Amino acid sequence: MNQTPDTGVVIATRNRAESLVRTLRHLLALPERPEILVVDNASTDDTRARLARDFPQVKVVALPHNRGALARTDGVRALRAPYVAFSDDDSWWAPGALEHAAKLMDAHPRLGLISARTLVGPAENPDPLNDVLATSPLGPANDLPGTQILGFLACASVVRRSAYLEAGGFHPLIFFGGEETLLAYDLAAHGWGVTHCPDVVAHHHPDPAPRDGRPARMLRNELLTLWLRRPLPHALARTRRLAADARRDPAARQALRQTLARLPAALRARRPLPPHLERAARTLDGAQP
Repeated sequence: MNQTPDTGVVIATRNRAESLVRTLRHLLALPERPEILVVDNASTDDTRARLARDFPQVKVVALPHNRGALARTDGVRALRAPYVAFSDDDSWWAPGALEHAAKLMDAHPRLGLISARTLVGPAENPDPLNDVLATSPLGPANDLPGTQILGFLACASVVRRSAYLEAGGFHPLIFFGGEETLLAYDLAAHGWGVTHCPDVVAHHHPDPAPRDGRPARMLRNELLTLWLRRPLPHALARTRRLAADARRDPAARQALRQTLARLPAALRARRPLPPHLERAARTLDGAQP
């Protein structure tokens, strides 16, 4: 197989040295030999020491504080490859996947992001999101491969570097958790295609232990995304539902408090979707169970 120097891999990590080591071993074994860059979100474990000792061929951006998903943008800026694949410290790419993604990007100049088919765990079970994306009611576009989508899994995505930077990358207000929808909106609003391409394959081996605060973060970030890009009545109605849920659900209460604290910043950064894209988002809203 030919090397794929046009594709680099960015990994954002924090305090997960053992999982990161496993991921790097898989990525370094790829026949494409991509450039790999790790952005360390101010880890307090031995992540940086292990990278320096065991993986001198891997580039490292060491951040002084935790920037969440924005660390990926630091990585994209540090790479010069025209295409960038994201991995988390618990995910990696199948052999040949990056070469295929680069060919799709070369062949489709409007393609801004590829969402891969994700296989989960040692049993390589298909992630349920695969079917959701593959059956997106937005359907195909004549000048794009795969199915048009407005959501994806960050650790199984490949972006066109120029498109990602033009759209602004992951939004600082979201920080981490469910950050993909807002980036998909912003890419599409800039005219870039966002598609699911099942022939591009990623592996994901998540830690089965739940992460503290994740349910609240997901609820908060879903709501902030509405305030940032969707019609105000839509955002207000969803806020009222969250407030009702907060009476009995601690995660909803935490999410509501965090959302209200960030709401002034969200309103200042608000940029509603163009009408055609709002119609597409409403189509997807109606398709959700």
